[in-house]
Amino acid sequence: MTRRSRSRSKVGLATLIGATFLTGASLWGSGTIAADAQGAPVKGGTLVYLEQQAHTNLYPPAGGFYPNGGILNQITDKLTYQNPKTLEIEPWIAESWTVNADATEYTFKIRKGVTFSDGTPLDAAAVAKNYDTFGRGNKELKLPISEVINNYDRSEIIDPQTVKFYFKKPSPGFLQGTSVIGSGLVSLKTLALPYEALGDATKIIGSGPFVVASETLGRELTLKVRADYNWGPAKLEHQGRAYLDEIKYIVTPEDSVRIGALVAGQADVIRQIQAYDEKQVEDEGYLIYAPSTRGVNNSVVFRPDNPLVADVRVRRALLHATNTDEIVSTLFSDNYPKATSIIAKTASGYVDLSPKLSYDLEKAKALLDEAGWKLGTNGRRQKDGQTLELSAYESLPQPQNKETLQLVAQQWEKIGVKLNVLTADSGSAVVNNLDPAKAPVSPAMVGRADPDVIKSQYYPTNRNVLLQKGGNSDKVRSFVDEKLNALLDRLASEPDRAKRLAVAGEVQNYVVDQAYAIPIFEEPQAFAAAPYVKGVSFEAVGRPSFYNTWLAPRR
Repeated sequence: MTRRSRSRSKVGLATLIGATFLTGASLWGSGTIAADAQGAPVKGGTLVYLEQQAHTNLYPPAGGFYPNGGILNQITDKLTYQNPKTLEIEPWIAESWTVNADATEYTFKIRKGVTFSDGTPLDAAAVAKNYDTFGRGNKELKLPISEVINNYDRSEIIDPQTVKFYFKKPSPGFLQGTSVIGSGLVSLKTLALPYEALGDATKIIGSGPFVVASETLGRELTLKVRADYNWGPAKLEHQGRAYLDEIKYIVTPEDSVRIGALVAGQADVIRQIQAYDEKQVEDEGYLIYAPSTRGVNNSVVFRPDNPLVADVRVRRALLHATNTDEIVSTLFSDNYPKATSIIAKTASGYVDLSPKLSYDLEKAKALLDEAGWKLGTNGRRQKDGQTLELSAYESLPQPQNKETLQLVAQQWEKIGVKLNVLTADSGSAVVNNLDPAKAPVSPAMVGRADPDVIKSQYYPTNRNVLLQKGGNSDKVRSFVDEKLNALLDRLASEPDRAKRLAVAGEVQNYVVDQAYAIPIFEEPQAFAAAPYVKGVSFEAVGRPSFYNTWLAPRR
């Protein structure tokens, strides 16, 4: 398989863009732009942002899906701010906080004068209600518990500007959890709505620098600046209202259309630019941004409840039959480093496990032989009348995931194993992917700049990517790994930082030793932007923030 190259005609692209969603002049610059000869930030204008997929649900704990988070990041604030350069936790809506010695009690002092866009106060009572909902869920409204909050007990309102949180066990990741997209603060009116109503962006009332002005579900969303906003993260140089007047999100699934719109001047920022398009975009004078997601790497994971992958020797064989160097060099760019553990090098607690992730076809063949899977006359591995044939559904949000799985399938063919790569947009794909009998293999990744991200990925009541019993699938018959779950509980409950990072190392080693996951690459979020778009910034796991963004005059 060779690196893909794609060329495009500007004329053809402009025609395609115009036919698809834009006609006439560019939307850039609608509104007044006050040019500043010194290049200082100026106010005004509309930013046109093209998103690959429509958002699904904007209940903040659902913000881990990047199209959701890219909206929530503009319309909600968080208690704290994680500096994307230092990863330190800094004041935002909370001006200060204290944590007791065993991380079971957190007290926050809330900034005065903050309001939601409906005029109601963002005070201790509102913060308490948000976290009681995020930490315990609401069964009546079908609001799920946040995956970033562990061991939550209750809140206590000390005074109008002070709130205290109590935890059943130590929760050392909670402070960082108050800074993430899943902890965006919303009004009491929003929290009173059922989950299914929160797919409508106009129902999300936050305190952020932008507010939802209008939405055509699944197609387009317009945000307008909140003129009275004056409570950005305390250490940011920029304070007061955002510079932009408006942000227009347009859902544009086709890669070629998003890039065509950018180079034709009809869009300003696009998300999910593929690696094979980076050079063309840069050659046209546009900028590539690829911030790290700092979490669990883009991986192939197994569902051991399926008897075909229940034997660790089979999983190890497939791990050693996977040539990640070939995958990265064939499909991706330097912005996608090869994975050397289940979490990124930039993640807290990272341990280099390269020796355990070696590509070794002979070792892979020997492991399958040892497990009783012998090569048949058709070149396939067979045992007790069964063929070692597996299936995986592609993941649309992950970059070139179909191509990645197809290349993995080619590599596994060399040891006699067939992998069927199934489309993710079929009506039954979501349900089937939760059935280990139908999807014994699955792609997976998740971003978060805290070791708790590992628990989020593997724990049964969180994302449950291995499909253990007690989680999000009723198709699992028996698979549970109590040792793994105990390690994950320790990771989320160890208040001593050094000990906690040591547990993170134990978990990484255990997951790889059990060959539950084959880490492929460290996934960034890849964006392209016009050079006149200034002040583009990203939170600690790669979601864009347009609070500081402004549009310079085009030359």
